[in-house]
Amino acid sequence: MINNDYTIAWSLYAVAALGCLWVWLKLTGWMWRYVKEPLRVIGLVLLFTPTIVDPAREQYAPALAISAMDLALKVGSNVWRAASDLLMYGMFAFGLYLLFVLIRWPIEKSRKARQPQPVAEQPASEADAEDDDEPFARPAARKPAPAVNASRARVEPRL
Repeated sequence: MINNDYTIAWSLYAVAALGCLWVWLKLTGWMWRYVKEPLRVIGLVLLFTPTIVDPAREQYAPALAISAMDLALKVGSNVWRAASDLLMYGMFAFGLYLLFVLIRWPIEKSRKARQPQPVAEQPASEADAEDDDEPFARPAARKPAPAVNASRARVEPRL
């Protein structure tokens, strides 16, 4: 494979991997943030980790593809090298992600402390408090549904 073909192959793989990453981002978009972000890091590492195939000519290939091909064809010569590269890049990526989380955490905590807290309505008497526990008691005793915030599309059930 000449150098031009090698570059074209990597360019095509990069475009395909970006498309797969975009699909992965869309698939994990509905999840809880602390599950979604590590899954996205795993997808990024799996798609973009290279491993060396031919040390003499310094040719690289995607580690996931090398692992799949070696296991499917039962060659097994580069599986451990590809797995170690995946593990090494995974550790680096999760280390950077943890650093990002540790930096982001106090910033979000201070931002939430600056935002005004909504004032909760206190029931006037014990009879009103008992009515709140019974959702089907009287329609007049139920509180109106909270206003929907336009920036949040998530709907929480009323208990």
